[in-house]
Amino acid sequence: MKKIVLALTFVLVGSFMLAGCSKDEILDHYNNIVQSAGAIELTGKSSLEGTKEKGIDDYTGTYTADYENFSDTEYLFGGTSIKREAGKELSIDCTLEIMEGTAKVFWISGSDEAVTLIETTGTYSDTITLPDGGNYIGIIVPCNSV
Repeated sequence: MKKIVLALTFVLVGSFMLAGCSKDEILDHYNNIVQSAGAIELTGKSSLEGTKEKGIDDYTGTYTADYENFSDTEYLFGGTSIKREAGKELSIDCTLEIMEGTAKVFWISGSDEAVTLIETTGTYSDTITLPDGGNYIGIIVPCNSV
């Protein structure tokens, strides 16, 4: 019962906040809420194995890491948005140097299977078009890799 009352309270408060807003303003507010929720999926800066410099938004920036005795998946860039202010085109440049083991840089969009961008020593460069919704760039590093 408390959950229903709490949910109803949020709906009522949200209705009062949006009263008098145009359709575009309501969509902008909704997009901001969705983007905030999407940022939660990213690996927190303090939890990252490497160093991340944020760009103009959560979708852009630089990341450098030297993985040793590390095994995990890091979600480096991305988010969830309906309308990204910088547009739907995203340029990706990645250099991967594997000394030992394996690693995989991937892009995952919505509920689709992850797409491997690079998993061998070398460089990857491409421009992708982000569909609406969740889009994340990450790296999988099994133990004893890179």
